[in-house]
Amino acid sequence: PGCSSLGYGAMEELGPFRVNSDGKTLYRNEYAWNNVANVLFLETPAGVGFSYSNTSSDYSNPGDNNTAEDSYTFLVNWFERFPQYKNRDFFITGESYAGHYVPQLAYTILSKNTSKTIINLKGIAIGNAWIDDNLCTKGMFDFFWTHALNSDETNAAINKYCDFATGQLSTSCDQYQTQGVREYGQIDLYNVYAPLCKSSAPPPPTAGVVSVSINFMLVITSFF
Repeated sequence: PGCSSLGYGAMEELGPFRVNSDGKTLYRNEYAWNNVANVLFLETPAGVGFSYSNTSSDYSNPGDNNTAEDSYTFLVNWFERFPQYKNRDFFITGESYAGHYVPQLAYTILSKNTSKTIINLKGIAIGNAWIDDNLCTKGMFDFFWTHALNSDETNAAINKYCDFATGQLSTSCDQYQTQGVREYGQIDLYNVYAPLCKSSAPPPPTAGVVSVSINFMLVITSFF
């Protein structure tokens, strides 16, 4: 949570434009999703990117439930402002922590569609879903090892000292996780096949703190 949908999702992944290496100009993304669909990038929760609130307490207590309600309120008002899209098939997609945001927003929409269809939700899709911290952390280090980003010794130690099933992580587990993060170096964590673009060494990682899953998982659910 806290990552800009415009700065990352739109400008680095599936939006109509990408940023050139000069950091000032753009080029068209031939694989943009808007080639086949109308795409709305929503920055959540309030305080992320261009999303804001006039109530200061919203920033100190966002939470998944509040985020789902805020997103629903935004969508209802957006469809009122642009009614030409109101009856079209609607899909929610996301990645990483959207493994929580997407299904909770879908649940909110469906629970409010009981008497009439307010939002014509047809399905959800989640890529690289961060659903369970222990499961996804293990998946990330498995990915590092199977892509030759971690040594056999480090991988064996992580599997030995880290009890991901119960979440009981020892000091040795933290140390070897830190070693695993160090070993992948300056490779882009989100795209290990991307060209290296960092100009300086990254800061030392914090032991036991990992914030992203690369163990790819795509979940698609349809509502008919």
